[in-house]
Amino acid sequence: MSEPSPPLSFSTLEYYQGLPRPIVPRLRQRYWLHALLLVATCFTTLVMGARMQYNFEHNLPALSVSDESLPYFPYNWAFSQPARLLAGWPFAATVMLFFLAHEMGHYLCCRYYGIQATLPFFIPLPTPIGTMGAVILIRTRIRSRTALFDIGIAGPIAGFVVALAALAVSLGWSKPMPSGMSPADYELGFPLIFDLMHRAASMANPVHGAAALPLERVLLHPAAIAAWVGMFATSLNLLPGGQLDGGHIAFAISPEAHKFISLLTIGILLPMAYFLWMGWWVWAILLQLSSFRHPRVTERPRVSGKRVWLAIFAVAMLALTLTPSPFAHASTPDFVQQVREQWRGR
Repeated sequence: MSEPSPPLSFSTLEYYQGLPRPIVPRLRQRYWLHALLLVATCFTTLVMGARMQYNFEHNLPALSVSDESLPYFPYNWAFSQPARLLAGWPFAATVMLFFLAHEMGHYLCCRYYGIQATLPFFIPLPTPIGTMGAVILIRTRIRSRTALFDIGIAGPIAGFVVALAALAVSLGWSKPMPSGMSPADYELGFPLIFDLMHRAASMANPVHGAAALPLERVLLHPAAIAAWVGMFATSLNLLPGGQLDGGHIAFAISPEAHKFISLLTIGILLPMAYFLWMGWWVWAILLQLSSFRHPRVTERPRVSGKRVWLAIFAVAMLALTLTPSPFAHASTPDFVQQVREQWRGR
């Protein structure tokens, strides 16, 4: 995976009750920079998508780099034949649309509340998915708990809808894993939403080859990998702590409980980091660093009514998208063992 999209920047957002609404100069958007980063990220995701499509056509896991005939980031190979590069569009379009929907959910909600924010900054990088996601920066104050709640939850909902639609379509494009490939060769773990959608597909079309098999025996189409990335990024952003989207939602509901919830989340991530996936160490540290303070907002209006149901939906999204062990053989003991074996092999 790439890493999921970074949390919104609320570090300058404070509110002092009783002060009149400040007059803030109109934010000057750097359209050239947004466009440049967008084009660059389209390029990097297309290249990695082309490699995924090559793997898929040759019955290899999409994220596999075991074929030594291709470099890790095969831009020369992709550009040598335009058809190769264009073959990467299902993955690239899906993953780009997910990150765009997530960040535009935040952005449009900011516009609704009269809060100045930048357009999304995409982050091109030759990671396994060709990007590190996208981020917007909020430049003016958020003045109420309801606004903080709405801005925090809008992104995850928008991204989840896109990822869910992509998953529903791309599962039909996936195919049975070849008989010679061991399930252990496939490195991804799956969230609950994948199991549910796969079961729904098997009930709707039981004669389809991939639908008739367990999910572990399905070779996912690159677009389904993009849906997996979207679900994984959604779960990371919804972690209820610090200044992640989930942390903002928790703070908007109960500022007094925010620090306790953040510490509880960190306490859950630590054993997950040891037994399941080392990456949870990073997220536990990030939550700890970002939970020291949180921008203050007015006490009223409190989050109530329909927003309570949206908060419950956010918890449901987290439960559906969270992958406790996203990559096989990636626990802390596994990593230590791999380092020891490499050291002995020298």
